[in-house]
Amino acid sequence: MSTPDTLGQASGGAPLAAVAVVVARDGRLPHGADEAVAEAGGAAVVVGSGAQVGAAALAGARHVWWSDTGDGLRPGALAGALSPLLEGVPMVVMPASPDGRDLAPRLAAAGGRHLVARAVRAEVVADDHPDGAPVVRATVSRLDDRVVVPVDVDGPAVVTLVPCGRSVAPATTAPLVEHLPLALPPAGPADSQNRAGGPPDTILDPQVVAILEPDLHTMDLADATRVLAGGAGLVPGADDRHAAAAFDLLVQVAAALGGSAGATRVATDAGWIGYERQIGTTGVTIDPDLYIAFGVSGAAQHVGGFGAPSHIVSVNTDASSPMTAMADLGLVTDARELLAELARRLGVVVPAAASGGGPPPADHRTEAARG
Repeated sequence: MSTPDTLGQASGGAPLAAVAVVVARDGRLPHGADEAVAEAGGAAVVVGSGAQVGAAALAGARHVWWSDTGDGLRPGALAGALSPLLEGVPMVVMPASPDGRDLAPRLAAAGGRHLVARAVRAEVVADDHPDGAPVVRATVSRLDDRVVVPVDVDGPAVVTLVPCGRSVAPATTAPLVEHLPLALPPAGPADSQNRAGGPPDTILDPQVVAILEPDLHTMDLADATRVLAGGAGLVPGADDRHAAAAFDLLVQVAAALGGSAGATRVATDAGWIGYERQIGTTGVTIDPDLYIAFGVSGAAQHVGGFGAPSHIVSVNTDASSPMTAMADLGLVTDARELLAELARRLGVVVPAAASGGGPPPADHRTEAARG
């Protein structure tokens, strides 16, 4: 199959108002990919390693093009290959993932587009400009998401979209999935395109020496495929020292299971774990394959930060808690004791301060319900 001149040509000549560009890693899509595709009206281009697998996993897509561009990310070369294909498309939407934030400015520069970063919504609107230029209207998030600002830009734009946990309706019909051949120049230390001092149109890209797995203890919660979260019900009646030790154990156990630790607002406000671990409408939005809740009641503010976890496990003494009701598996038991036992079986050292060390106090159920 030959590469089309533009995606409009590839879609049968139908004009496209927006297209999402998503970078896959080993077939896994970044957090917020489905939201970006929905904001673009269902049209998407998936690149990166395992792009074909990633293209098949998109929810709500109606037309997807994919091109496996290999391991690592060469934003300059990729932007140069994509820019001609996107000509005539007023808005390009990308999830505000690490790869999306790397590629977006290069793609904007290559195509002479505006860059609108950290948008919570964006659309192409008609306007009465004499030259007929499209207008991209967006709402952007600023000051650590405390302020939203309306923005209008004349002409085509690249928009990075902040994942907000918005629901994405599945497509009613199977999407059209097509291979899109992209010719990227070879990379390597001997490649003149990687050297400064070359011709003015030289593409400068970093050379990928190695791809390192993220540190599970500190990785971004939004990118975690497995999340273990703790609420007030994990440490009922404990003082701050013992509570912090229990949450530190949660971090170690999560890493041992190949996941990352999260918490409710009660836990982060108390200082038992950092604010960057808070899950919810005022914290991080997650979309893992597995979510295990230790002593989390399931308040609306917390579950509002969920995407669509494939599996939910609840550990709580309250069998009627909302979290237990929504779980695929509910374990009605002491969350702190179960966490300590799980740590021992995984070979994680359990400090004395983190262990339950006895029966819970009389108000244990009340504390768990507030998790």
